[in-house]
Amino acid sequence: MSTQWESLANEHILGIAPYEPGKPIEELERELGIHDAIKLASNENPLPPSDRVQKAIRAALAVLNRYPDGSGFYLRQALAKKHGFSPDQIVLGNGSNELIELLVRAFLRPGDEAVVPHPSFVVYPMIVQAAGGVRVMVMLKDHRLDLEAMARAITPMTKLVFIANPNNPTATIVTADEVEHFMARVPDRTIVVFDEAYIEFAMGPDFPETLAHVKQGRRVVVLRTFSKASSLAGLRVGYGVADADAIALMNRIRQPFNVNALGQAAALAALEDDAHILECVRMIEAGRHFLYDEFKTLGVSYVPSRANFILVDVGRSAADIYQKLLHQGVIVRPMTPFGMETALRITVGTPEENRKLVKALRDVLEKKTA
Repeated sequence: MSTQWESLANEHILGIAPYEPGKPIEELERELGIHDAIKLASNENPLPPSDRVQKAIRAALAVLNRYPDGSGFYLRQALAKKHGFSPDQIVLGNGSNELIELLVRAFLRPGDEAVVPHPSFVVYPMIVQAAGGVRVMVMLKDHRLDLEAMARAITPMTKLVFIANPNNPTATIVTADEVEHFMARVPDRTIVVFDEAYIEFAMGPDFPETLAHVKQGRRVVVLRTFSKASSLAGLRVGYGVADADAIALMNRIRQPFNVNALGQAAALAALEDDAHILECVRMIEAGRHFLYDEFKTLGVSYVPSRANFILVDVGRSAADIYQKLLHQGVIVRPMTPFGMETALRITVGTPEENRKLVKALRDVLEKKTA
């Protein structure tokens, strides 16, 4: 009798549900017999990369026979200059996901605790469990990270604390004052990870300057990405900023060519293209307010957003509404896996996409569709 694969597997992974990606738009259109579908499910930037970035990508095509720069030399130099750090305080990743995994693998021993907000980014508890760590889940309060409760959850066994700011899927932030109060209560042995994937959409006088904690020598790691505001989700480029000793430890287990050549070229060009980010941020801001007004007209409640997506409560089965919207050619994300049975997470799109979403949602809520 053949040995069951599960009996050979690392026991820590057996309780993890695999991530289920959505189907390609083209396949959904084929299956449902629809056309011109729009995807508002994955918090992507609805605008393509800027002309400057596309030019840099085309220039890099000619050297794809070579491996990428394994150290990301030029990109790390540019990021260090932008943020006022030395290059040895910067680590590049295949999106922020890889950096989260590197952090957990580098610092979390089996049995160590990680404080994780819930609901939040699904990768945190998944990777902690895969490493044999103990997930200490702290529920949100009024759709926001409860930093007071998270501080109380820290014990002598706590190695990592994850703070998604803005949080996914609620699009809310914790403020500068709240973070300062929280950091004053965090013991030196605990590493605080600020995941700021959506920071460009959230900036304001109340948003925390987390990089200052790195400069102060605190055990803080700040994660950011080019996937959102820079329109580079398809190239998967993220980066982390921390003390040089922490970065050196992460580099010990980082794969040599983890960020591809096109991603590095595109990200380097994107750093010089503030105009594209400003255009995107302004479009998303206008789109949020347009959708707020339309949701109010539809009698649908929502959580005010500081990101490029909105958490919406449709007041009935989100899974059912999701399916009906699919047949209207609108793809959103039901929040049922998070225990929010009536909530949808909806990415803010272009003005045209937002109007199509509103029309489809109105038709579905008014039961004009099957």
